[in-house]
Amino acid sequence: MLVNQLKAFFAVARLGSITGAAKQLGLSQPTVTTQIRALEEQYGVELFHRGGGRLSLSDAGRRLMPQVDALLQQELDIEFALRDSAELRGGALRLGATAPYYTLTLAQRFRTRHPRVELSIAAGNSRQMVDALLAYEVDLATSSHLVDDARLHRVELGADPLVLLLPRGHALARRTAVSLTALAEETLLVRERGSMTRTLSEQALDAAGVRPKAQMEIASREALREAVVRGLGLSIFAAHETGRHPDLIALPFEQDVPLVREYLYCLRERQGATLVAAMLACAPAED
Repeated sequence: MLVNQLKAFFAVARLGSITGAAKQLGLSQPTVTTQIRALEEQYGVELFHRGGGRLSLSDAGRRLMPQVDALLQQELDIEFALRDSAELRGGALRLGATAPYYTLTLAQRFRTRHPRVELSIAAGNSRQMVDALLAYEVDLATSSHLVDDARLHRVELGADPLVLLLPRGHALARRTAVSLTALAEETLLVRERGSMTRTLSEQALDAAGVRPKAQMEIASREALREAVVRGLGLSIFAAHETGRHPDLIALPFEQDVPLVREYLYCLRERQGATLVAAMLACAPAED
């Protein structure tokens, strides 16, 4: 009970809101509020100042933060140790995924080699997956962000150019390659901010001095592909992410465009852990 209350306190203190903490913890807002109030009442301490609909840490709350942080990290380390099987005859591994092509290839290799290990995959954009790894929410993560952080170990999985995804019936689909300037007359469908594909696409368009006629943000690759099929606009994808659809065409660009690189990350302190090392071994050998 105390650990759950401390988790609620820590999440609210770190995120600054009951709503955000409840979403992260998978609880209702009233439950989070009840846990914090029970902690305060049991020990006769005020952890937050409440006023004007906002919460701010009290002096007691600030003093408690590093101790709770250390406790929760220790709990996560213990939980990971229990999941990490020395002989790969069991255990569980959590993988954070951005690019399905690379992630599913890794998962396939891992499952072939270690069929008794339970493997789960969480999805998100590049920034979200790095954040999830640093928060101990996943054990390894793929990401297109090149992150230089002493806490992280990194392996490059591959690199692909940007391509234009468009419906088969579109006028541009008759070409073998397309210029970035053609997008000045088109509606461009883009991922949410935090997506490396979006970041690199915007950099390429800026360098070419091109501004699309209109832009629409859609927060998943699957929805983007469906939107292109329905004629809502065109979209820029990494070549390996386009998938196979009879109504879609992927065209290379005439200009040199950035490569979308994909990396596999783990916490450096866990690099040698049995399950993490087993997944790292499934990555392609670096030149």
